[in-house]
Amino acid sequence: MTGNDASVKETILDPFTLDELLDAVAGFHAEPMEPDAELPDPMEVLQQRIESEYAVCSALLTTEDDVQRLAALKQWLDQDLQRLAPIIEARRDRLRPSRWYMEYADVRLTDNGRLVITQSAAQDPEPFDYPVLADPGHDLASLRVELELRNEMSLSHQALDGYLRRSGDYELARVLTVLQVVEAMAGMRRALQRRQAGGNERPSLAAETMKTFRRYLGLAERHAEFRFPPLIIGVGVSGSGKSRFTKAIVGRLGAVRLSSDSQRLALHGLNPLERDSHTSVDIYSREATEKTYQRLAACAGILLDAGFMVCVDGTFLERKQRDLLRWQAEARGLPVLIVSFEADEETLRQRISKRARRNQKNESLSLAVLAAQQDSFEAFTEEERLHLVHLDSTANNAAETLASLIEEHIRML
Repeated sequence: MTGNDASVKETILDPFTLDELLDAVAGFHAEPMEPDAELPDPMEVLQQRIESEYAVCSALLTTEDDVQRLAALKQWLDQDLQRLAPIIEARRDRLRPSRWYMEYADVRLTDNGRLVITQSAAQDPEPFDYPVLADPGHDLASLRVELELRNEMSLSHQALDGYLRRSGDYELARVLTVLQVVEAMAGMRRALQRRQAGGNERPSLAAETMKTFRRYLGLAERHAEFRFPPLIIGVGVSGSGKSRFTKAIVGRLGAVRLSSDSQRLALHGLNPLERDSHTSVDIYSREATEKTYQRLAACAGILLDAGFMVCVDGTFLERKQRDLLRWQAEARGLPVLIVSFEADEETLRQRISKRARRNQKNESLSLAVLAAQQDSFEAFTEEERLHLVHLDSTANNAAETLASLIEEHIRML
């Protein structure tokens, strides 16, 4: 979250919840650019931003250890920029006035009535020359950095999952780590500038700002570490509890959740956040289902390449659907876990009936869909069983059991 006193508007906004904030930011990024807008070279934009942040930070540092750590981080950024150059260049059409937070004088994020972040907490103490246009991912990166600096890891995980789901911009994941390191470097710069502005008169301020600088530096170094993310494939018929429990591990373990329902809607131009969207096209045809699972596999591959844990939520009635996803991890040498979500027949029917009544759907038809799914489910193969765990979603400790199973499986691989 960055800002500049000279450019913010005087608009004072009501506090946002995380969902409201993500809606606003994703909506801002979705606004079309002017048809004749001249888009700069995205690599040049990002390189100039990195050089500017680094130059200010390095000029204000006095401790050799800090200088060396910052230089190592800059070297990592330079190397990763070269590796990601084709992807960054391909995102030219996505460039936007990405600093959404600079549009307003006061942006506050709350969680269950608790104030988490204010925009003013991250405003630049001195004017900084931000690019006019930049990758919109800077806003998400900045938000996650500020949340993680405050140890709000669950909210940071939810921000990543929620923004990608709203924007559909899963390609952003490939460059997000670089953008997060850049935004952490911006936090370092602001801390050093505050020390320069008032540290001589207030030694306590100098000590506090250097402590903040090193927290941003440590956060950037953690983001730059190489990761071996697992793929979690959640399998089960309607009413088995897979959606509820896979949502829970987003905040707990940091997974990005890919839902077959959401991707199916998005493929047909429908809002994945509105399950009651209407269309004349049969989105449950054989062809539509194949495209949905291909889309799930493609998004999972992108996220795994970017180093993010992925949890895929779908019925996965057919072996080839499960194989398509499993191979995304195995081809990359990454761990994969298949979780079979299960419940007894009576519980399944009760859940389906309750859901149908709540959504004003035909109860008998919904139960018929459940029966058809049960009849067409293809049994797990011996190869799949090497990665398979069964979860009773009716158990009182099902959520804790699932998290423990995932963490144990990751440690064993």
